[in-house]
Amino acid sequence: MARVAKLLSYPIKGCAPMPTHTAVLTPAGLAHDRSFMVISEDGVFRSQRRNPRLAVIRPELSDGGERLTLHAPGSEPAGIDVDTSGRPRDVTLFGAPFRGIDQGDEAAAWLSDILGTPSRLVRVPADHDRVTDGRTPGTSGYADSCAVHLLARSSLDLLNERLGEHGTPPLPMDRFRPNIVVDGWDTPHTEDRAHRITIGDTELDYAKLAIRCAVTMVDQQAGTRAGPEPLRTLATYRRAAEGGVAFGTKYAVLRPGKLSAGDEVHVTSWGASEL
Repeated sequence: MARVAKLLSYPIKGCAPMPTHTAVLTPAGLAHDRSFMVISEDGVFRSQRRNPRLAVIRPELSDGGERLTLHAPGSEPAGIDVDTSGRPRDVTLFGAPFRGIDQGDEAAAWLSDILGTPSRLVRVPADHDRVTDGRTPGTSGYADSCAVHLLARSSLDLLNERLGEHGTPPLPMDRFRPNIVVDGWDTPHTEDRAHRITIGDTELDYAKLAIRCAVTMVDQQAGTRAGPEPLRTLATYRRAAEGGVAFGTKYAVLRPGKLSAGDEVHVTSWGASEL
């Protein structure tokens, strides 16, 4: 029986996750997932693609989301009261216009020091009305696309087996930054075909394959680039029909609710892989 092995929310886009045993699944994904984003002074989002040190920033968010504490190795933590009602400013994510509530000068100074470049922190406003793409539309905060990214452990096991064939050490799951890790699907990439899923009180519907980028080449513990793997090896067997290499699956939320590590993962509708 397939079960949830891990649940991970990423409060700040591009930064370290907050693992949790039990989570509330909202229409936009796990509670608080990618609800904050680091931006340049002119409002353009920062990503590990250009700022790999984002990976070493560990956010700690209170249960209600009112208080955010920022941690990084070698630096004193910075704690801020989250502003949810300030006047939004214009921000840009992959060239698309959005809005964000600036979280103030203290957070900005701390992030600028850690990243070595002027930066600010914004939060999604209450009227954030994003529509995500894929076969099943949905919504999300500042995620690259869809609300939930799911990945099977057996898929990573196969990748590491192939990496080992040419002497490359295995990679950890954190290279792929999933929200839900599933154990118990013996066949790698079962998630490609799992088109409707129920977990706990929740229900997910398939949106699209997760097309991987250079972030997978960032060592998430060190905050440094460590390529060319895994993209080089994935390109030998996971090329998507529409371009890029696919690893994992993105879902829209059909039914919000609660889910926990250890919950059974039930596939209620299967489909063909889009690989």
